[in-house]
Amino acid sequence: MKLDILAIGAHPDDVELGCGATLAKEIAAGKKVGILDLTRGELGTRGSAEIRDQEAADAAEILGVAVRENLAFLDGFFVNDKEHQLKVVEMIRKYQPEIVLCNAIDDRHIDHAKGSSLVSDACFLSGLRKIETSVGGKLQEAWRPKHVYHYIQWKTIEPDFVVDVTGYLDKKLEAVKAYSSQFHDPNSKEPVSPITSKNFLDSITYRAQDLGRLIGKDAAEGFTVERFVAVDTLDDLI
Repeated sequence: MKLDILAIGAHPDDVELGCGATLAKEIAAGKKVGILDLTRGELGTRGSAEIRDQEAADAAEILGVAVRENLAFLDGFFVNDKEHQLKVVEMIRKYQPEIVLCNAIDDRHIDHAKGSSLVSDACFLSGLRKIETSVGGKLQEAWRPKHVYHYIQWKTIEPDFVVDVTGYLDKKLEAVKAYSSQFHDPNSKEPVSPITSKNFLDSITYRAQDLGRLIGKDAAEGFTVERFVAVDTLDDLI
């Protein structure tokens, strides 16, 4: 199955939090979108890997993605080395996305920056034909995505460009709330963490609305780039 967009996150819920509204908008426009989780989030303060598996499946259904896979790397301990790079390369070649969206280049959680560099490196390596990978005993063709963009997570990073997601913020919030074990629940007896506060849940909305305000829209999501963003004409800018 060829995808237009492959969104990759270190943990289940990274993609929803970072670019869920953008994905919802692209899917509504007819794009074929997939999600790849690097870990099962087994070190999360609340819930369990099994609970996160089901929550991720529910969130994928809400967004309407074509496929969701999990590489089951070790949460907190995966590294950017040959073994992990080749696993990601296999997924990139399997789905041949034109665009890859991945973790923030710098963030509070150490897995986010690691996931960012791992995916970025794998996207480059995936285009080298002398690197051989196979799935089901069948050799894969080399494939390099045209674009790699990094969504913004915990830290407030100035975006290189923003996507108008007016009308899709509610869909993002619905997908995020599918991870009911992870976020604000006043009745929960489990330990608190930085992401379990009401303020964190509210921040999903007010951060998107603030980016929207800056471009004259209701809501937006921001991304950083690895190379210049190019447009054909000035009319391409909104």
